[in-house]
This record gives sequence, C-alpha cells and structure tokens, in this order.
Amino acid sequence: MDGFNNTQKMNAKLKKIIPVAVIVVIAAVILSFSVVIVPAGSTGVVMTFGKVSDDVMQEGLHFKAPFVQKVAIISNKIQKQEVQANAVSKDLQTVDSQIAVNYRVGLDSSANIYKNIGERYEEIVLLPAVQESMKSVSAKYTAEELITLRAQVGEEIKTSLEEKVSEYGIVIEKFSIVNFDFSEEFNAAIEAKQVAEQNLIKTKTEQEQAIVIAEAEAQKKLIAAQAEADAITAKAQAQADANRLLAESLNDDVVEYEKIQKWDGKLPTVTGSDALISFNPDRLEENQQ
Repeated sequence: MDGFNNTQKMNAKLKKIIPVAVIVVIAAVILSFSVVIVPAGSTGVVMTFGKVSDDVMQEGLHFKAPFVQKVAIISNKIQKQEVQANAVSKDLQTVDSQIAVNYRVGLDSSANIYKNIGERYEEIVLLPAVQESMKSVSAKYTAEELITLRAQVGEEIKTSLEEKVSEYGIVIEKFSIVNFDFSEEFNAAIEAKQVAEQNLIKTKTEQEQAIVIAEAEAQKKLIAAQAEADAITAKAQAQADANRLLAESLNDDVVEYEKIQKWDGKLPTVTGSDALISFNPDRLEENQQ
C-alpha cells in the first residue's frame, strides 16, 4: 500500500511539473526568437513578413517580434577584396592586373543594399565595377605609361570605381594596384630598352668625364702659360726699371769721366761728326782734383 501511495504522489507531482517545464521551454524559445544581438561594426536590417524596413538596428541588444520579424546582419567594417583584372592598353598590349580594394557599406545604406541587391553585393556590384573601371582606364594609357604612371592610373581607377558603386552605398576606402603583368614579348622589349638606356647613360657619363678632364688639363696649361707670361712681364719690368734708374744716374759729369777713363790719348784718325770725341779740359781738371 505504501508503494502504491508513493507512486500516486509522484505522478501527481509530475503532472504539476510537466506543464510548468513546457511553459518555461516555450518561453525560452519565444525569448530566443525575440532577442537580437547586433555585433560591433554592423547593422541589423529588419524584415517584417519579408518586407524590409528602412530603419536598421545599430550594434547592441534589440528585441523583435518572434516568428514575425527577421533580422539580417550587414557588416559595416572595412573589408578587403583582391581581384584579378584583365584589360588592354592603348597600344593594344594585354594587361593582367592584381587589384586590392578596401571598401565598406555605409551605415545608412545597409537596408537599401539588402533590399535591392542582397547579401552577395560584392559579387553583384563591386567586382564587376572593378573590372569595368580597370578596362576603361587602362585603354587610355600605353603599357609603358601604366608602369611609369602607376600611382596616377590607380587614382583614376579609384575615382571611376567610386562613381560606379557610390549610388549603392558602397564606400571605397583604398584602391591599389598590387601588380601589373604583361606578355613575355613586351617584358623583353622593356628590358632591352632599359639596357639601352643604361648604356646610353654610361656612355654620356664617360663623355662628360672626358670633357671635364680635358677642360682641367686645358685650364692647367692656361694657368702655366699665364704664370710664365707674368714672369716674363715681371722680368721685363725689372729690366726697364733698372735701365730707368741707370739712365737717371748718368749725368754729364759721369759721362765725361767715363770718356776720359776710356780715352787712350790718341786722337781719332777718322774725321767726322760721329768719330769726334767731345773733350772738355776744364772738366778733366775738375775730375782730377
């Protein structure tokens, strides 16, 4: 009897517990379908019976109508896509490019993108726009210009890409050309041109060095010639100064004295004004005294 009574009591308790447990489980399920957590850097697009609302949920905890509303999470963080793009240059060279694009979805554009494009907006809008922009801009430049004006080409492609995707609410943060690749023939031609340019620079440098050396030698000779000329001029000037001083020191008495000293006492046998020696006895006496 005691065992039977215990069984009855236990069954009675179970009958009370089971409904409560069911209610708790149902409440937990309903609550789980009523709570939405939007991660940081994202927005929640709310759909009520499939209709997209223009108002989005910001990051954090939110409540929604269970089984009636659905929330799609759209990331607004900066994302990166690496794309292989093919194009043709202005001079009809095939260009294979590796492109890196940093982009994000604008906070105010999450609902519009989800409603009009969907969660695969990169494949539907972004990547085709990259290909189209690459083709249109590359056609404006020769293959060599794509290399030498790489930064300018990148900025122009970025501008073109922004124009194509901004209407959808996609923001281009950064665009860069990772690599350009051309045909083997073009690469060989570029290498040959670079070698020729290097040889030309080398030859020009050697010529300039030879000119500098020749000019230095000519300047050296000019300096030596100028020094020699200055020495001759100085010597001539010194001789002229000596002659001037000598001329200034030769007065009539000295000349007369020299004549007397050099006279041998004989009168010249040749007559003529040029052969006669002027003789002044008075000056002789004065010189002897």
